[in-house]
Amino acid sequence: MHGNLKIHFVGIGGIGVSALARYYLYQGWSVSGSDIKASEITRELKSLGAKIHIGPRSLKKLLPDLLVYSPAVRKDDPEIDEAKALGIKAISYPEALGQLSRTHKTIAVAGAHGKSTTTAMIGLMMIKAKLDPTIIVGTKVREFGNSNFRAGKSEYLVIEACEYDKSFLNYWPEVIVMTNIEMDHMECYANEAELIQAFAEFAAHLPRQGALMACIDDANVAKFVLHAKKTGPVIKKYSLTQPEAKPLRRILRVPGEHNVANALAALAVGRWLKISDKKIFKSLAEYSGAWRRFECQRGIIGGKKITVVSDYGHHPTQIKLTMEAARAGWPGRKIICVFQPHQAWRTHLLFDRFVDVLRGAPADKIFITDIYQVAGRESAAISKKVSSQKLVGQIRKESVEYAAKNEIFAKLKKEVKGGEIVLVMGAGDIYDLSKKLAPKNNGKLVLGVFQPRNRV
Repeated sequence: MHGNLKIHFVGIGGIGVSALARYYLYQGWSVSGSDIKASEITRELKSLGAKIHIGPRSLKKLLPDLLVYSPAVRKDDPEIDEAKALGIKAISYPEALGQLSRTHKTIAVAGAHGKSTTTAMIGLMMIKAKLDPTIIVGTKVREFGNSNFRAGKSEYLVIEACEYDKSFLNYWPEVIVMTNIEMDHMECYANEAELIQAFAEFAAHLPRQGALMACIDDANVAKFVLHAKKTGPVIKKYSLTQPEAKPLRRILRVPGEHNVANALAALAVGRWLKISDKKIFKSLAEYSGAWRRFECQRGIIGGKKITVVSDYGHHPTQIKLTMEAARAGWPGRKIICVFQPHQAWRTHLLFDRFVDVLRGAPADKIFITDIYQVAGRESAAISKKVSSQKLVGQIRKESVEYAAKNEIFAKLKKEVKGGEIVLVMGAGDIYDLSKKLAPKNNGKLVLGVFQPRNRV
């Protein structure tokens, strides 16, 4: 145990940072952390023994052995500056996770979309196969005790590898899953070529005896594989065209072709680990989804019963796939979507794609609320150029309407007659709406409402 060692996290309420905090709590370190506001994540950490402070905290009395800061925290943050002045080692979350990746047999899941679900699927599969992995995932998973962290006693570590600010270049895995390569973190990459180069640099971290699991349904991943060196790590391709996709469509409890692809990634990893197909398919059939990933809840508004689907999707591709999954799952039901764009940069640079996707979305009604501004990642000039009102104006469709956040509940109450699917989408605080619509769940992970049709 390391009870005499102290670690402090700046931005401890973040979904990735909080998982790492849980890891150090499990290891017996004294854990403290700060964030700009309290949340269910900070409250959970406090209940586990972490000392939480809302707002900047002076480190003079605390004097941690190590300070870890979120990638979302500004480089001139007062706590980081104070740590440097006091001679306290300060590293970023990706650097801290990178250190763990060097001391474990690490499986890293990379890509613009599908990281959390694929990581959770792989982790659950390895648990069922008695490989006892440690798992750090960017969402809460019911099978991990409604947590974003699972402590294991083996040498295996399963993580998400995010491309934001080239974070994944800190990681040194033995296996990489590459789900897709698509522009998402627009402020970090000048163009697609630069993004693909970053993925190539990450793949180069694989040892010679390692493996790359590549989804060749994605055009950029397929190009990457085509031009990859023939020597070195093994490249295993997976695709929705392979025969295993058919039985997966029948057994998966999470909807959508994107989740079939995620399951195929887990299958590729499982086979690499020499887990039997029987165990792999059984674990995938039991996977019931994750927090804010097509999370289904029974809700009520104005005394009328509805089904609330909370989803983290904030990129045009994610929105399209999630909307299609909802329509396929409930072909005869009215679908109302509330979408909160995430980050002015992304909304501005992908504006035309957002317009196309939302204009063609298979929803009966769409409310678009104000853009969620991400602290430390926005440009004042860009924020002035783009807005949700402009997005709605360009879509020019009667069923798509702007709604200020404080108006949404009233507008929904007027729209709902009973029995509708209300899809709450976005990576920001729009999640609060889903909690309001499903108050009996009190923010807890409640899954299993969605029942997939028997697809062939």
